[in-house]
Amino acid sequence: MFDIFLQVDSVAASGASAAKVETVWGLLSKGGPLMIPLGILFALAVFVFIERLLVIRKAGKNEENFMSIIRDHIINGNVTAARSLAKNTQNPVAQMIDKGIQRIGKPIDAIEKSMDNVGKLEMYKMEKNLNILAVIARIAPLFGFVGTIVGLVILLKEFATISNPSISQIADAMYIKLITSASGLIIGMLAYLGYSYLDTQINRTANRMEAASSEFIDILQEPTR
Repeated sequence: MFDIFLQVDSVAASGASAAKVETVWGLLSKGGPLMIPLGILFALAVFVFIERLLVIRKAGKNEENFMSIIRDHIINGNVTAARSLAKNTQNPVAQMIDKGIQRIGKPIDAIEKSMDNVGKLEMYKMEKNLNILAVIARIAPLFGFVGTIVGLVILLKEFATISNPSISQIADAMYIKLITSASGLIIGMLAYLGYSYLDTQINRTANRMEAASSEFIDILQEPTR
């Protein structure tokens, strides 16, 4: 008997949840034509965030003892092994160190410049398309406000033909027209949070690259065994 009550409660809860989802989608559909570009902006923001997140996480993968092994190889004069390790390690730090190893024997300034150029290229790869999130964070609220303003203008024009509209009618109509503003603000906020998170991850990788570059230059200035 108790199991029957649980099943009834579960069915009722699922039905209420489905009704709630339908209500949300129904409410969003009442936001007007500008909900379409807002939906496109949201989908684009999600796609860019996931794509950049995968790239940045791969770039930020830290190989344990990488610089220690590079140091041992170079101090022992085994430059070939150091080059092989750096070349086969797929992350920005390794790519930058690989360029530095290729320039061993040249002046320190030339080595640093070559590594800096690779570092800039790797940073560009991580930051590619990231500005799309920043743009969405700025324009999504504007689309929402425009949708609300246009909707209110149309609404006032409609009410002008109605004699003595009730306060509840006006409130309900304005409530619906504010959906675009709320949607635009939410999309803009999510895009900004996504941009800030990815930018923080890029900065962490950039700091590791700078530290590795300084450590590599110090290794080159140590005496070989």
